[in-house]
Amino acid sequence: MADHRGNNSGDNRRNNGVPKQSFSGSLLSGPAETPKPEAFRHLLLRVEPPVARLTLNRPEHNLLDEPMLREIAGGLESLAGREDVKAIVLDSAAKVFCGGMDVREYTPERAFQVLDAFHAACTAMMQCPRPVVVVVDGPAIGGGAELVAFGDLVVATPRARFALPEITIGMFPPLASTMFPYLVGPKLALELVLTGEAVSAERARDLGLVNRLVPENQLQQAVADLLAPITSQSSAVLAMAKKAVLGGMGLSLSNALRFSMDIFLNELYHLEDSREGLRALIEKRKPEWKNR
Repeated sequence: MADHRGNNSGDNRRNNGVPKQSFSGSLLSGPAETPKPEAFRHLLLRVEPPVARLTLNRPEHNLLDEPMLREIAGGLESLAGREDVKAIVLDSAAKVFCGGMDVREYTPERAFQVLDAFHAACTAMMQCPRPVVVVVDGPAIGGGAELVAFGDLVVATPRARFALPEITIGMFPPLASTMFPYLVGPKLALELVLTGEAVSAERARDLGLVNRLVPENQLQQAVADLLAPITSQSSAVLAMAKKAVLGGMGLSLSNALRFSMDIFLNELYHLEDSREGLRALIEKRKPEWKNR
């Protein structure tokens, strides 16, 4: 007869004494408190309609910890319902976009809370109805590269580089392991995750991680040029379009088509701006958006 006590003991040793837990959207016993913008310590929030800016500001390498990740989620959530905001820029106040996770968070006791906070930040980026434009003018390492991957659009300079080095310290990047296959395909995602090697901004553009690669002295103008056609649209319609694109990820082609068409027929056509756009086309004039 097998000694189940011995087997359990072996399981505990293999898990370093950390009890096995499953992730179901929240690892915490209750909903974590989302900080308000006025309480932010590591994130700068500026709203200049129609654009809002969230700036990583934790000197000197923007290392991520639970409070900073909660602030990212809170900043995005605070902007989600604002009709005067049509796009959000996520950038950095430092030369490094983000150096990854603070090493002090890499403990079994902290892992669950930190992963929950990271999940909240990346989910907020995906679910935010406003397009999130990530501006990278320096290294984006580990968790920094994962933040970039969850942005809707990415503008970078040659100073940017991207790496997922977690494998070199006996770990793997859980969020990148999910998102990168969608962005670059499974084989290239495996290369990035399994080697931990950095890629240049040029290769990141070729792989599809970066939308636009521009010289450093042209960065702000390039961001403005990208934002201009976006912010001239209806914020309500932008939200529908983003939902249709991201909501179909992971679905079969037939189910993704049904998902997109359902939004088009049952949500888009109820918008005042959708009707205004059609009227403006017929009347050969510029639409006057109400953002609803």
